[in-house]
Amino acid sequence: MRTAFPRSSSGPRIGQLDALRGLALGGILLVNIGQIMHMSGIVDLRKLPIPHVLDMTAHQRFFPLFALLFGVGFGIFLQRAGAKAQRPRLLLLRRLAALAVLGALHHLLQPGEALLPYALFGIVVLLPLSWVPRWINLAIGLTMTVVLTVLFGGGLLLVPGLLVTGFALAQLGLPDALDRLGPHLLTAFVVAAAGSVAALIWQEQDPLSAGFTPSSAVAGLTMAVAYATGLLLVLRTPVGRWLAPTLEALGRMALTNYITATLLIVSFGAALGLEDSTAWPTMLGFAAAILVVQALWSRWWLARFRYGPLEWAWRCVTWWRRFDLR
Repeated sequence: MRTAFPRSSSGPRIGQLDALRGLALGGILLVNIGQIMHMSGIVDLRKLPIPHVLDMTAHQRFFPLFALLFGVGFGIFLQRAGAKAQRPRLLLLRRLAALAVLGALHHLLQPGEALLPYALFGIVVLLPLSWVPRWINLAIGLTMTVVLTVLFGGGLLLVPGLLVTGFALAQLGLPDALDRLGPHLLTAFVVAAAGSVAALIWQEQDPLSAGFTPSSAVAGLTMAVAYATGLLLVLRTPVGRWLAPTLEALGRMALTNYITATLLIVSFGAALGLEDSTAWPTMLGFAAAILVVQALWSRWWLARFRYGPLEWAWRCVTWWRRFDLR
């Protein structure tokens, strides 16, 4: 899928991956506001309606997709860097180190944020496996994801397996083959949707512990696949062609939007009465407002510049030279 945005000098953009990142960002925002503002979802040992719906539809559903796409991004970067530099893994190491610094700073505002674990697991797990054959990496990534889901019920421990799985998919050329998946997408969506229904029924047996159980992790993974394949199917329709530019813009500036969302939450969340509250309707309105602002901002920015602000800085640090922003 092609966009009207200026092309990045790092190589052609894959619009469907950007759209998936945009979707993941929106879902993660719905979870992060409540966590950052320490909102309560349980009153008198009963789950409130809105957080209960979010437990069923958003919590642990979008971060697996986000982590997988980061792994895909690292795989694409290493392939393209290999065509331009003699030591591409050194560039990937620098890229991961820069992400770790940014993640550590972000952690001060949002404990439990994702960037620092992505960077650390990338250095410890992903870099060594970059010498391993791609099919073995895919098997390792899938096995790690399944085993850690069963043993620990998901959470951040799923990150290394998801990163490796995404990295292996990039090695296998899946991003460039998205347009050719055709009917396989529908099959994957139907299977994932059926699995999601079963996992949700399992999760619903213990709603007060949602997000911290194996049932939540399994539901999160199956629904992440359903969301991803569902969106890819929608993008092939007239509705998708209308929706794609907005989601792609959000996804192309994923790093910038992820960080600025936290800044907006910290700056305005307490003033809106969200801190230590149960004001979930206000939270939903706030999330919608942030997404609208970021969508408009991202499309405006990318119509004028090649990269988002933090994406540009990250690229300059990775290659240790200044790139033209326009």
